[in-house]
Amino acid sequence: MGLFRSGFVGIIGAPNVGKSTFLNRVVGEKISITSKKPQTTRNRILGILNRPSSQMIFIDTPGIHQAKTMLNRRLVEKALSAAKEIDVMLVMTDVSASETEPEGVLTNTLKGINAPVVLALNKTDLIKKPLILHRIDSWSKKHPFKAIVPISSKNGDQIEELLVALEGELPEGPGYFPKEALTDMPTRFLVSELIREKVFRLTGQEVPYASAVTVDDFSEKRKKSIVRIQASIHVERESQKKIIIGEGGQKLKRIGEEARMEIERLIGSRVYLEIRVRIQKNWRKDTRALKRFGYE
Repeated sequence: MGLFRSGFVGIIGAPNVGKSTFLNRVVGEKISITSKKPQTTRNRILGILNRPSSQMIFIDTPGIHQAKTMLNRRLVEKALSAAKEIDVMLVMTDVSASETEPEGVLTNTLKGINAPVVLALNKTDLIKKPLILHRIDSWSKKHPFKAIVPISSKNGDQIEELLVALEGELPEGPGYFPKEALTDMPTRFLVSELIREKVFRLTGQEVPYASAVTVDDFSEKRKKSIVRIQASIHVERESQKKIIIGEGGQKLKRIGEEARMEIERLIGSRVYLEIRVRIQKNWRKDTRALKRFGYE
């Protein structure tokens, strides 16, 4: 019997390069929310992949960027702290983006990483092969990567090749989690994230970034096998509250319906979901509010 390897793989990259899409694909379940808007991920999300000869524990992090608000500074701090706690670093970049994308902060981060680093050039489905080869050549000059693997998280192209490269860099050792485990995140957190994803996907402008979600009550009615969930969407201004509620309450109804269907798939039970919209003025600048909403 061959060696068994296990360890933590930190995923870092600029916002919106596909880190969460990759994590959901390899784990096989939706544990990290996604949207086309940057900075969707706000917390470190842990996903567990069990393979015949390894257990990889992926840590999905908020996108590394030039932060201006207190909330965004907290997000970058979370990403950078995760980079110090891992056995292998997976750097992900959008290979289809222009080379002027904000990678300066990322390359500076790599200077302080002692762990082996593997680079994934994501979104190869969006560009032609000659440009991919050019990107590989360009990135190979920026850091001594253990491997550079072009992938498509959306289509699954070369994901196995990337996993093999990561697996080879893991230390020898037993698994940290039971084989059936997919994440260490509590169900209440995953529920709040699914609701927040719908806010990101169904509203525009500043509203998604000014919103936070809390699960206020989570209880199961045993006789009817229905889970009752009460949640709150917190925004900073009355105008944002009106946008989320929508005309005649239609926007909030759609957010609730789409979130409920995904929550039911997640927990395997019927769900009664009640969502309220509350105003918490300037919460992104309020240390106590950031802590209450889980961003400390």
